[in-house]
Amino acid sequence: MPESKKDYYELLGVPKNSSTEDIKKAFRKMALKYHPDRNPDNKAEAEKKFKEIAEAYEILSDPEKRANYDRFGHEGVKGYTTHGFSGYEDIFENFSDIFSGDSMFSSFFGGRSGSRRRTQRGSNLRVEITIPFKESATGTEKTITLKRNELCKECRGTGARKGSDSINCPTCGGRGEVIQGGGFFTIRTACPQCQGAGKIIKTPCSSCQGGGRVRESHEIKVKIPAGIEDNTRMRLSGQGEPSPDGSVRGDLYCDVFVAPDHIFERAHNDAIIEMPISYTQAALGAEIEVPTLNGTAKMKIPKGTKSGQVFRLKNQGFPDMHGGRKGHQLVRVMIDGTENLTPRQEELLKELSKTETPGQINRARKINLWDHPPEE
Repeated sequence: MPESKKDYYELLGVPKNSSTEDIKKAFRKMALKYHPDRNPDNKAEAEKKFKEIAEAYEILSDPEKRANYDRFGHEGVKGYTTHGFSGYEDIFENFSDIFSGDSMFSSFFGGRSGSRRRTQRGSNLRVEITIPFKESATGTEKTITLKRNELCKECRGTGARKGSDSINCPTCGGRGEVIQGGGFFTIRTACPQCQGAGKIIKTPCSSCQGGGRVRESHEIKVKIPAGIEDNTRMRLSGQGEPSPDGSVRGDLYCDVFVAPDHIFERAHNDAIIEMPISYTQAALGAEIEVPTLNGTAKMKIPKGTKSGQVFRLKNQGFPDMHGGRKGHQLVRVMIDGTENLTPRQEELLKELSKTETPGQINRARKINLWDHPPEE
């Protein structure tokens, strides 16, 4: 069996009513505690622990994610995409803003990266996709047109004209970064003259004007899984912009929105519909045809059905994105047909009213979807 996830608050050692600043401070403290250089005898376990606290911080530092976690636990944040860190350096890169300005952290993490320059990732991109309500139940594939910066083919991203050479930046000596301080406390920042490139262009490329990149349009197919919920973020790895040397692309984040439907509503994985029936169908019973997410289905109305009663059509709801059980369709019937009566219908209803007793007259009350358990 897979190992159950630990409580995020316990991982960071903070109470549930902690402020965002308290959570941030706790994460910084834990990050220093589990740095591999401080755990030379157990680096693998330290890195595993750091991944856990990084995930906890990512959820608890976001108000929306934290609210869902507080309400539903780990199930409440399944729809969100976390970074999926591949290593310790990858974790620090994503949370480097938390440690900026802190000389102690700069010494630990900056010194670590100074021994081998890490390849800079390309920029991440974000798009929005809106799909029809029913397609969120069946899944779909959308083709989007995306404009992104690509390495210039003329100069291969160098920014220099063909036949022209680049020279090492005199400020940083070609390293792309400058170091302030010394000894245990050091701070590394991008070189202000070459912007971290380490090179200075003598003659710019005429195609990209020395920027090394050009704007290009691409068509990308996005597969949207069945059961996706409104406002779900998907990550397409490697579909962002390239790094300065073209080796590591960023990611493309797709925020998927589901358009509302004029008939259906959704509650978790259940589809909800309100179906009008006639007085005679409710009183005598009937078999009616109701719309579903995949077409139509027949449903029996038992004799003596009340207005507002809820029936269940099994497995006619939304599939679970994470491989769980399929939801159902809940049909709330509302008795209709008291308008535009023919003279004959009015005559028959008057005859019926003469046979009613006071005990048969329903008293008015508020009807809620969950007043009655759904009928099978």
